Amino acid sequence: MDSNIEDTYRASKSSSTTAHPYKDPDDGRQRFLLELEFVQCLANPTYIHYLAQNRYFEDEAFIGYLKYLQYWHRPEYIKFIMFPHCLFFLELLQNANFRNAMAHPASKELAHRQQYFFWKNYRNNRLKHIVPRPLPEPVAPPPSSPLQPMPASSAASTPSVPIPQMQVVQPGSIPPKVDIRSSTVDRKKRKKEG
Repeated sequence: MDSNIEDTYRASKSSSTTAHPYKDPDDGRQRFLLELEFVQCLANPTYIHYLAQNRYFEDEAFIGYLKYLQYWHRPEYIKFIMFPHCLFFLELLQNANFRNAMAHPASKELAHRQQYFFWKNYRNNRLKHIVPRPLPEPVAPPPSSPLQPMPASSAASTPSVPIPQMQVVQPGSIPPKVDIRSSTVDRKKRKKEG
């Protein structure tokens, strides 16, 4: 009789896996959206601090889930990411020292500040690497004598423009201080009087 029960169990098990395999009703869209949302939440240092405070990082299953989520670095998935810092923090969360450090409020604030300054300077930093710099124009060789008179034909054709005087500062000396505030103070006084 025991052999009949075992045979029935084996038959039902094999038929259930072939006849009725699990079919995701929405073809994995719901799972995809949930994992995308969770990964993007990792861009927030406060959320990572919350996870650390509630001891999620002590659970081996959760650590395994973070390792599983590394597939978001692949090109076919990365195009759905709106907050790229989440991938940076996902990479950092693979390190136990970082996970432990994020339990402290000071570490959370430091990560938040660093993230802020990255975004504040992002455009300028990015332009340094993207925009090609123009090649410097070749410098004409200096004239043989700085006091050489202009030819009469070119002097007549060019309008006379006053040349600003440059102050020559000797190496090691202190350049004269220019106080811009004095002119603005005068303007303010004139505005109040008028």
